[in-house]
Amino acid sequence: MTPHHDRSPWEPEDRGMNPSDNESFVTVLQRATLRRRSFLKGGSSLIAASMVGMGLAVLGDTLKPDKIAARAATPEGLDLNFSPVAKTLTDQVTVPAGYTVNVLMATGDPLTNRVAPYKNDGTDTDFEFRSGDHHDGMHFFSLNPRNVNRGILCVNHEVCEDLGFVHANGPTDYGADNTNARPMAEIDKEVNAHGVSIVEVVKQGNSYAINKGSRYNRRVTAATPCDLTGPVRGHQKMVTSYSPQGVATRGTVNNCANGYTPWGTYLTCEENWWGYFARREGADVRPAQEEYALQRYGIKGDTSGRYNWARLGANDTTDVYARWNTAKTSDRPDRDFSNVANTFGWIVEIDPLEPDSRPQKRTAMGRFFHEGCWPAPAQAGRPVVFYSGDDARNEYVYKFVSAQMWSDRDQEGGLEAGAKYLNQGTLYAAKFNADGSGEWLPLTLDNPAIATYTNYTFADPADVLINSRIAADAVGATKMDRPEWGGVHPVNGEVYFTLTNSVSSSSGRGTKTPLDPANPRFYRDEKGDATNAGNVNGHIIRWREAGNDHAATAFTWDVYLFGAQADAGDEVNLSGLSAENDFSSPDGLWFSDAAPGLLWIQTDDSAYTDQSNCMMLAAIPGQVGDGGMKAIANKAVPANGGADQTVTTYAGQAANPTTLRRFLVGPKDCEITGITETPDGTAIFVNIQHPGENSTSATNPAEFTSHWPDGGSARPRSATIVITRNDGGRIAR
Repeated sequence: MTPHHDRSPWEPEDRGMNPSDNESFVTVLQRATLRRRSFLKGGSSLIAASMVGMGLAVLGDTLKPDKIAARAATPEGLDLNFSPVAKTLTDQVTVPAGYTVNVLMATGDPLTNRVAPYKNDGTDTDFEFRSGDHHDGMHFFSLNPRNVNRGILCVNHEVCEDLGFVHANGPTDYGADNTNARPMAEIDKEVNAHGVSIVEVVKQGNSYAINKGSRYNRRVTAATPCDLTGPVRGHQKMVTSYSPQGVATRGTVNNCANGYTPWGTYLTCEENWWGYFARREGADVRPAQEEYALQRYGIKGDTSGRYNWARLGANDTTDVYARWNTAKTSDRPDRDFSNVANTFGWIVEIDPLEPDSRPQKRTAMGRFFHEGCWPAPAQAGRPVVFYSGDDARNEYVYKFVSAQMWSDRDQEGGLEAGAKYLNQGTLYAAKFNADGSGEWLPLTLDNPAIATYTNYTFADPADVLINSRIAADAVGATKMDRPEWGGVHPVNGEVYFTLTNSVSSSSGRGTKTPLDPANPRFYRDEKGDATNAGNVNGHIIRWREAGNDHAATAFTWDVYLFGAQADAGDEVNLSGLSAENDFSSPDGLWFSDAAPGLLWIQTDDSAYTDQSNCMMLAAIPGQVGDGGMKAIANKAVPANGGADQTVTTYAGQAANPTTLRRFLVGPKDCEITGITETPDGTAIFVNIQHPGENSTSATNPAEFTSHWPDGGSARPRSATIVITRNDGGRIAR
């Protein structure tokens, strides 16, 4: 059988959906511990398996804003004590001398003793009891704060391998028009390969293994019942045949990056959920306002969905499959799934200590393509704050500020505390100004820009949250170059976010979407390809909230690092990267807790993969304003029109191998994503996602571009690895 022609690869982030005239970040620049319960401590994290993104470690101690300001920008005595790893194209995980890599959990590995070992030939079933696919964001919760021998690892599984390595002969052909019915067994396997794995891990020797007999081990999948909570619960736009009251939905999908809470729960984030729903042309006519909202989220009337899960034909007798069809097939929303897409795109809270609890979709935090959800340190008597990015071209950065003030008494609160802090609050979108200042714009119906927006009429406050993207359009938030992972510096409180890249052919950067100081580059890729012009290599921004108060509505910002090849010209290699630390397309980003001030950067690159596989770097960043101004001359690319432009940007200090160096290079065609550590920092967990992504067959080993991690002629698998120092010391320092 041949796979669906759109599935290898499928890059949803490349599809622009923002028709607003809001300024881009580029335009702007051109103009001018937390702990869970007494026995469950969120530590810097072990990882079990995850796919895209990064796992943010739980901070061991709460940092008060006034004390943050008094601390040094870089902790004394923090340095990088390993030799930089060279770029490589080998099909293995390469780390510095003196370190060891072990595979903890790969796609299909059993999570219980009741399931047979994974054969990796496409015949395995029971994915509801196995590790999912495409490991992404993750977090480690220590079960014993006095040692690091046991913990619970929560790992996201973003998608099921597009080429179909989990099927014996690859996926059944969808047909030229994507409407062929698919076997139920294939759909069930793919549905269960999505979601989250929750596993207990135990220390064995100098590494870790899964305790397959643990009562904590379970899967949350794209079929798991979830509660809708917060302001949108019971809203008419949430009514479906599955939940006529609009209070529940089934499943969570495209779980990319993640977060955690001060009360010890896990946050998984629904990113490119839009691509899972069928909606065929001519079969679905909606009112103009409803159609506008569907289009703004990419749900057009010409798709059968990424996997054709709705295509069971006569066998489609239950909501398990019909719910993937969001077309209007009835005159009543409680008799079809015309509203089902509104039940996805949320932050989902999971209690790792309560295996029988239901995941909670926290609607007060807004609906968009959540890459992740990263907390600021909790402070008694102050709101709880979370940061999130919408990972698509020309989308926005958001912040949620709780209505309730944090109380240390809620550290053991579980999902009950989640309801207290996450069901009420204010969602903001970021505006980056050309003078290096910034504003957080409230997304509420009280905001006149939203109440009087001409492109869309919001019915009520809940509608603002259901259509957060449109609300951000209305207030004039800044269009960004794919906001992905974020993190809060544990020493100085500054916030970091990766902007992976922006290719002009899909984003309009440099033409329709002008350049600015925060996104100041417009150039051909390193191969000289003018069709891939724009901000090809990406960059990392950072900001300092006013008064070091994360609930503030003003901030100052600059660009920490610009990705580039070391041998690129000065107009591209703005951060002065060298062979020891050059990188492209930053994606995962995570601050260590065991080594405060140590930052990890992970890549998801396609710009110069002829020189290196994707990688992970260790960094010791400074602070906002430690660099200067740069004038960048951009050459117009004839294929894209426009004129030469000079952009002045705010940049951090030039990089050097003392404060930035490459620690890891992954196997072929992979993405490096997700990272966490043990509380003592002697083991880190990293996810290797979709090795062999560019293979041309799911069954012929000669056409696999990778055989990692099993080697030989094996089908490649995503996996979580454990990295330790041979001498038992802390990682990287």
